[in-house]
Amino acid sequence: MGNTNNLQKQELIPYWIKLTAIFFLGWIALYATRSIISPLKGNLESAYSLTNAEIGSIMSLFYLGYTLLNAPSGLIGDILGKKLVLVTGVIGFGAFTIISGTMSTYTMFMFMWILVGIFQGFFYGPQYGLSSEAIPKKHLTLGSAIINSGMAFGLSFGYFISTSSLENGYNWHTPFYIIGVITIIIGLLMWWIIKSRPSTTNGTTANTPKEKISFKQLFCNRNINMCYIIIFSVMFGFFVLVTWLPAYLEEARGIKGNNIATIASLVPWFAIPGSLFFSWVCDRLGSQKPVLLVMLPISLVAVLAVPLSSSITVLVIALITYGLVGKISTNPVLVAIVANSAPSNTLSTSFGVYNCLGMIGSILAPVVTGLIKDTTGSYDLSFYVAAALIGVGMIATLMIKQDAKAA
Repeated sequence: MGNTNNLQKQELIPYWIKLTAIFFLGWIALYATRSIISPLKGNLESAYSLTNAEIGSIMSLFYLGYTLLNAPSGLIGDILGKKLVLVTGVIGFGAFTIISGTMSTYTMFMFMWILVGIFQGFFYGPQYGLSSEAIPKKHLTLGSAIINSGMAFGLSFGYFISTSSLENGYNWHTPFYIIGVITIIIGLLMWWIIKSRPSTTNGTTANTPKEKISFKQLFCNRNINMCYIIIFSVMFGFFVLVTWLPAYLEEARGIKGNNIATIASLVPWFAIPGSLFFSWVCDRLGSQKPVLLVMLPISLVAVLAVPLSSSITVLVIALITYGLVGKISTNPVLVAIVANSAPSNTLSTSFGVYNCLGMIGSILAPVVTGLIKDTTGSYDLSFYVAAALIGVGMIATLMIKQDAKAA
């Protein structure tokens, strides 16, 4: 035991920092894969003769597959091992991303794309279970924010790969190949870096839990239940933007070419400083509730400002503001509440259920927005619905007890 501790102390880079870095790359892969679709909207419409609702269904069915696997994968990770489940998922969705790009019919494309979503569903619970065990408690919110910021880089990277591929004369299949290969490489790095039975931040070894995992423990905890409501509320608006913002900028605002990717990327890029700053504030305060009560109202106003703005300048300010306080920035704050409130033997399951319920918003947002566009000829109503749901999240935040351990 003494030799093990000495070896840990001799590590040039602490294990939890390595884990934070590789999970950061993992989120880049997840969101780069998701964001390649939106810039390809016109190409998919032409290739498969699709309506806006059918385009929306591509991402809705993707997120359905992703969501359905969140809770089971978290549970399996707690039983069989988080590393095995996590790495299998990453390599799997990388492979199916490549295969999706080879499909010549809409039916086969959808089938493969749903499999990408299913294998992405293996990621969330095991990843946050592993990181919550390894990251020291005093750095938990900030560490989660750094991991979480991979979403921002991934969104921008996916937009860039898709728009650049098209502008340089490549066909719409190319982004799937590029992102798929990068994802498989990241999965192999995870297999090499992640320890199957790591030492926890308390110096003990994280073993497979012996206590029976009870879902009642999760659904009878007020703080966790409120986090479920909040994450759903912010997820809907976020995925309205992630899925439809490039199309909205082109069709409703007349923006073209690389300017679409530049403006659409404002949300993820400004989410990085926002996420790090608000997570740092949470760690300093030792409480997440007051921070959420600042972030959510500002987020609501920013979402409303998108359809209501009369100039590109105001639109850009609204997107920057949403980036600073939106879903990407609120997620590590909510993750800290769940980590502090969940039973220690159900961390992976807790995060799986949390993300599963939150991702229902991601299932609904793309197809609902597509239906709104087909019915009304405008995207505006989808932004108003998103703002109303953020208001529901604000009410849920008021119900959280200040003591993060309170049930």
